[in-house]
Amino acid sequence: MSIALSIIYLIGTLTFVIGLKMLGHPETAKRGNLIAAFGMGIAILGTLFLHDFEVSNFIYTLVIAAILIGGIIGWVIAVKVEMTKMPELVSLFNGFGGGSALLIGLVEFSKNIGVAEADKASISIVTTILAAIIIGSITFTGSLIAWAKLNGSMNDIRLPKYNLINNIVVIGLVAFGAYIVTVNTDSLLLIYLLLVASLIYGVLFVIPIGGADMPVVISLLNSLTGIAAAITGILYDNMVMLVGGILVGSAGLILTFAMCKAMNRSLGNVIFGAFGGDAAVAGATGKTGGTIKKTSASDAAVMMNYSSNVVIVPGYGLAVAQAQHVIHELEELLTKRGVNVRYAIHPVAGRMPGHMNVLLAESNVAYDKLVEMDDINPQFPNTDVVLVVGANDVVNPAAHNDPSSPIYGMPILDVENAKHIIVNKRSMNAGYAGIENELFFNQKTSMLFGDAKSALTELVNEIKNM
Repeated sequence: MSIALSIIYLIGTLTFVIGLKMLGHPETAKRGNLIAAFGMGIAILGTLFLHDFEVSNFIYTLVIAAILIGGIIGWVIAVKVEMTKMPELVSLFNGFGGGSALLIGLVEFSKNIGVAEADKASISIVTTILAAIIIGSITFTGSLIAWAKLNGSMNDIRLPKYNLINNIVVIGLVAFGAYIVTVNTDSLLLIYLLLVASLIYGVLFVIPIGGADMPVVISLLNSLTGIAAAITGILYDNMVMLVGGILVGSAGLILTFAMCKAMNRSLGNVIFGAFGGDAAVAGATGKTGGTIKKTSASDAAVMMNYSSNVVIVPGYGLAVAQAQHVIHELEELLTKRGVNVRYAIHPVAGRMPGHMNVLLAESNVAYDKLVEMDDINPQFPNTDVVLVVGANDVVNPAAHNDPSSPIYGMPILDVENAKHIIVNKRSMNAGYAGIENELFFNQKTSMLFGDAKSALTELVNEIKNM
């Protein structure tokens, strides 16, 4: 490797670290993403033009053409994707990353057939290759199933004794891989059988997990993609791939555990509990049975216009209605009238980590207006009006009040402590977790029914006319 290429790889590695650090805050996230993308770009260009490839010009041309075509397709998809479809896109990209790792593993195994027999030290190479194939395969099919569930193309499927089945399969994968490494390192047939078994396990792994846990699953699969990338970095002795994979893998795991903590559940419970599926719905008793109180846009406008402190709680319904720009207009209108307006952000609101932050950033909401759950909860007793738009499970008091509820113990936004609560929903249907919300029957709650964009637009017009 030339000195110039080593320097480029070093610069690329540094940009990954800097970019990841900047992704930790909404105000610097976009710039951090661009910095990391720049590092990846120069690493790719350096590899193409400075690395000493032993391939024909035709193969070299195919590689460049594949990069250009893939880059254009990815750019078009990313530009055109709707905010509500962003979680599906993340799952899809996770799957492609895993698919790349498994293909690299297959190619490298073909190149290294029999090396372990000739050199026992090379067993580590075969072990690394098999790890890339197994993890890449699980990530690939698991991410595709996650995409299908998020897209509404697949419902939760509860196989009989699915925990036992999954445990047997994963133990079998480990044992099969160990057999290949220690006994038979030159059989492509066994490798393809291992590949098929890993692909099947990826499906079995995600199928029973309920919809409410999809943000955690996305984060976990993203971590597995990073681990697969790190393994391919080891195979090619490529520091950029290794460091980038380690950063993605470790960051994904940290985020996964942080989200589990926000839901007051262990990772094992997420994977094996199938929360959000039929079982969760059946077990949700819910202390409802009260009456709901409807309100109009006119009455809600009066209440908010003469308030001192207003907190807006955004949820997935806001994204579905594409109402982020209207809610920003409402916020600006109230602010001009002397109302202190902030947004309460729950860690697992939406369908993926940071979904609400990205959604509001798209409409140019000031970053200092976004307040995390732990910081905003103590302020609800002094809040005049809370406007809940499209959120459900993250504001459900059953998490505090009902030990029989599947979300009992989950940290929520304590909007029930505010003086007045306005909830905008299309209907009284249960949320993503399939659990009826006690907040709707609270004496302080008024329901503003209707599509979020239409309801907020009417609310804005009413305030303008005051």
